Amino acid sequence: MNFCSDNTTGAAPEIMAALAEVNAGHAAAYGDDAITGRLPARFGALFEAEVAVFPVATGTAANALALAVMTPPFGAVYCHREAHIAVDECGAPEFYSGGAKLVLLDGDGGKIAAAALAEALDRAGAGVVHHVQPAALSLSQQTECGTVYAPDEMAALCDIAHRHGLGVHVDGARFANAVAALGCTPAEASWRAGVDVLSFGATKNGALAAEAVVVFKPELAREIGYRRKRAGHLLSKMRFVSAQLEAYITDGLWLDNARRANRLAGRLAEGLAAVPGARLAYPPQGNEIFVALPEPVIAGLLADGFDFHRWGAETASVVRLVTAFNTREEDVEALIDAAGRHAKADAHTIGQQE
Repeated sequence: MNFCSDNTTGAAPEIMAALAEVNAGHAAAYGDDAITGRLPARFGALFEAEVAVFPVATGTAANALALAVMTPPFGAVYCHREAHIAVDECGAPEFYSGGAKLVLLDGDGGKIAAAALAEALDRAGAGVVHHVQPAALSLSQQTECGTVYAPDEMAALCDIAHRHGLGVHVDGARFANAVAALGCTPAEASWRAGVDVLSFGATKNGALAAEAVVVFKPELAREIGYRRKRAGHLLSKMRFVSAQLEAYITDGLWLDNARRANRLAGRLAEGLAAVPGARLAYPPQGNEIFVALPEPVIAGLLADGFDFHRWGAETASVVRLVTAFNTREEDVEALIDAAGRHAKADAHTIGQQE
């Protein structure tokens, strides 16, 4: 009964079938195979635009490569202070770019506030040799708090960034969950809102190890191939990554998986919100929920065998629960029932003490 992360899951049957199929016979190495060659057209159809696609094995590589082509060593990348690139990537964006600086911004629910971005760029010191130069804006979709940017919110931030000469990158490790939650098209959630480069995630939503850097601005694509090779992410048997990506976006698998994960997260949020003493920390929109629970409830759930993370510290009362494409409905209901049971027992104990 694991709700720690959608990274803990296995691969979707459709992905495994695609890997078994591509395992037969031989294919050209280093991305010169037929499947990798088809990806630009397949992703182009998905996004209703001409795109360049660079498969990689990890989301960290996708983010760092995308930012590196937009940011010189003396550049600045603006992101939310809770963004994955700032908290969980061990300096990879700085390393891949040769030393760029991350400038951390605030905003409720993991979303950068447009006013905070505008103010930061107005006082950034563009053109002043003593300061790092504004180069890129990185947005997480969905965010680290499980919230999503609506297309108009994304467009407003992209407009501010572009007016100041910045490129815009989206960390889309859970892009599928965001699109499913918004009910919009992939285009509306990306380039039509002003996004230049998207890290398109698949691993968290049914793939084995597959991400893609999707480039909507042609001039940014020229360097990525060389940077990918230099970074050690041009896999010799690239067809195994590309086959996963192709299967992932075929017949809507990526959105079907995300919709199911989102639906179960919604049910979990609804059930836990009714537990005495519980409080949702952020509005649940994708497949992550953050909820404050009484300590006896948390301890009881852990003792029952439910796995999840406290958020912020080992003693934090807010926990993060993540659902995935293959989360079992009975596990969701069991957790809700157990939380209610422990809350009732705690209330009874408090009543006896009084």
